Amino acid sequence: MRHLAYVSVLAGCLFGALWLEPVLKVGVLRRWRRLLLTVLPVAAVFVLWDLAAIAAGHWHFDASQMTGVVFSGGLPLDEVLFFLVVPVCAILGFEAVRKVLRRPDE
Repeated sequence: MRHLAYVSVLAGCLFGALWLEPVLKVGVLRRWRRLLLTVLPVAAVFVLWDLAAIAAGHWHFDASQMTGVVFSGGLPLDEVLFFLVVPVCAILGFEAVRKVLRRPDE
């Protein structure tokens, strides 16, 4: 089970944030194009950054805690998922706070 540690943490983050969508009706997942336009460019930059750090020998991953799926350049699937899951959870949290405080969308 240790090989699922990274993915389990990401699943926990999603579990802790996804309930905000139906309960508070924050509308983040409903506006999926907006969400993708927000998350994907940033994720792409960080994927490139990780690839550069891996190539330079500055960054590595503990294979015993990863799923074992590794893309070219040595970037694990788990890390790519991190760059997608964590921002989505953060946006859900941000929009939930905005909803509770009754702040208008900008």
